[in-house]
Amino acid sequence: MADINPARFVKEVRQEGRKVTWPTRKETGISTLMVFVMVIIASIFFLLVDQVLSLGIKTIFGLGG
Repeated sequence: MADINPARFVKEVRQEGRKVTWPTRKETGISTLMVFVMVIIASIFFLLVDQVLSLGIKTIFGLGG
C-alpha cells in the first residue's frame, strides 16, 4: 500500500496548481456572460415547449377551457 503523508500530498497539490493555466479576468467575464445568456435561452425554450404541450393536453382532454 502507498505511504500516506499529508505534508507530501499538500506539496504535490501546490506543484500541480502552479502548472494550471488560469483564465484571465476578461475570459472569466465572457464565460460568465455566456452562461447567463445560455440559461436565459434555455429558460425561454422550455417555457415555450411547456406552453405548447399544455395547450395540446388541454385541447385533447378538453380541460380548463
